[in-house]
Amino acid sequence: MSDLRSAKLELLSAQSAAERLRFQYSVQDIVVFGERQTLKGAIASADAICRFFASVEAELKVVEQLPNAED
Repeated sequence: MSDLRSAKLELLSAQSAAERLRFQYSVQDIVVFGERQTLKGAIASADAICRFFASVEAELKVVEQLPNAED
């Protein structure tokens, strides 16, 4: 599924961007000096991604419990 591979690459890119922020700034500096709307938008996006992949993970666990589940 090429869409899944593309999403994985985009998520890795987003993760790298978040890591750069984490290493460059403290959480307190990000909160104090960051644009509120940008922060809230980034948090909402991260939350939506987390919820989506948590549901995918839960379904994957169900499928893996089935007999003859493929890896």
